[in-house]
Amino acid sequence: MHGEITIGARLRALRRWRGMTLDELAGLSGLSKSFLSMAERGQRAVDRRSHIAALAGALRVSETDLVGGPHLTADPVQAEPHATIPAVREALLANTLTAPAADAARPLAELVAEMGRIDRSEYKHLDVGRMLPALISELHVHACAPADEEAYRLALATLIEALQTATFTSKDLGYGDLARIAAMRAAEVAGVLGDPVSKGKAASLRIHTMPSTARDLTLTVAERAADDMEPHVHDDLGRQVLGMLTLAAALTATITYRYDRAEHWLDQAAELAGRVPDTPGENWGAFSATNVAVWRVGLATERGETGGTLLELASRVDEEKLVPRRGRHAAFLADVGRGLARDKKSAREAQRWLLRAEAVAPHKIRNSSQVKESVASMLARATASAGGRELRGLAARMGVPH
Repeated sequence: MHGEITIGARLRALRRWRGMTLDELAGLSGLSKSFLSMAERGQRAVDRRSHIAALAGALRVSETDLVGGPHLTADPVQAEPHATIPAVREALLANTLTAPAADAARPLAELVAEMGRIDRSEYKHLDVGRMLPALISELHVHACAPADEEAYRLALATLIEALQTATFTSKDLGYGDLARIAAMRAAEVAGVLGDPVSKGKAASLRIHTMPSTARDLTLTVAERAADDMEPHVHDDLGRQVLGMLTLAAALTATITYRYDRAEHWLDQAAELAGRVPDTPGENWGAFSATNVAVWRVGLATERGETGGTLLELASRVDEEKLVPRRGRHAAFLADVGRGLARDKKSAREAQRWLLRAEAVAPHKIRNSSQVKESVASMLARATASAGGRELRGLAARMGVPH
């Protein structure tokens, strides 16, 4: 269990450990002294990836050192998924493409169907964590002793999907090292399969798990992956995978303050989305016109937008189409709430959006370090009347001192 303090408190401790003044840290990170001072007092949220990357780089520490690792609270919805992580870790480390950890496996068709149910329904992290270890191990059994070439390729393709789920479940719960392991395993499998779509899927996982301090390299990898895949796209699945790569490129460009590049990749994503069905619940990675609109909101929040600008972008999202994708839906609601939380005047509206996000996917939101930081900052600024019982209830469920 890790200390349950804000990023600002951790920032102050790490700055003092490095023997830096606020002026020195401001100079190295490119952030203002006043922002850093308020962040250390918990009055400004350090929830933008670009800020976290800049501070981690300036302090010469990892993102986990700054943000904090996984933590447990008394709330079972928040805490119980963490109990599944050791078995997921074992499955990722114990299996290889030449030696499975399991002795036997269910029929391949049954494993493919189970992976499809996980992907389409977005089970809660607890359920996914319980299902993944056996699924990963048994897919390795089929990959190591396939009935024929078709079964071999199907086992490997399904394994990439399982590894993608392992990547994002681990990342959501705060296990960045495990997410990177899962992404590396996916790249290994994609290398064996050799087709552009599989390589594109694995590339997207690598991009989302690269260290925040390697921002320029991540942007290079993302843009190169999108450019490399583009000539090989011939169907909806290819367009969806390429679309997710363009969105990953837009995100990394935003984090590196290359907003013109981000707009370029968002435009590319919108063009691709116009050529696939707008059905986030059915598409790979939820890629669709609706999801591109969701990403525009998320990237606006990353740029520091708030107030009317953010709400106008949010109004363009058809939430009904997000219902099958609870994780995406909750992330969208949380991004709006986090953006609004930066302005004390919109604190009540921010609280409403954050509580809606929690209602949609409590397992995800209660484990979100970004939401936790926003809630802590809101509480630090709030008066007794503005803080609100509901906000303090959310803080309690996330382990935020209140």
